[in-house]
Amino acid sequence: MYKAGPVRAFLALGSNIGDKIANLDAALLAIAGLEDTRVVRVSRIYRTPPWGKTDQDWFANAVIEIETSLSPDALLDTVLAIEVQLGRVRRERWGPRVIDIDILSHGEVLSATERLKLPHPAMGERAFVLLPLAEIAPGYRVGGIGISDRLAQLDKQGIEPMGDFRPITCKSRAPGPAPQSGMN
Repeated sequence: MYKAGPVRAFLALGSNIGDKIANLDAALLAIAGLEDTRVVRVSRIYRTPPWGKTDQDWFANAVIEIETSLSPDALLDTVLAIEVQLGRVRRERWGPRVIDIDILSHGEVLSATERLKLPHPAMGERAFVLLPLAEIAPGYRVGGIGISDRLAQLDKQGIEPMGDFRPITCKSRAPGPAPQSGMN
């Protein structure tokens, strides 16, 4: 059972259709405007090769840290609605997408339902997730192993920083300081 109260959560954002950076910016803006949610940190945006299904365009990927009072299931419903709002159509697993928002973790919640697995079961296998996550949460551990140790085991070839998100121009509805870049 979920106990209400603000928790730290990490979200992975990705796009490989259209203006990829604008798509990530739009997702970040939508998340920043959520009730009971505050964006705490944002990584740089990385250009990454496709993973899983490799015959598609490159991706722009990033990770953000939020503080939220939404339950894991409510957060999932919310990010799925943001994906649809931004034009996401699910056609094939690991296929091209305008936007993809994955919940990597939600506080200390462990979940293995059909809808939601937390922490994200594949995050430790994906350098395109761990590199930006390490930028904003270098002490984070995946399955009890530090991010740097996980990254040492993964192929990082072709993953390059592209730049930063545009500054968030809306005021988050939750109180707190402005989001920090992962490189501060």
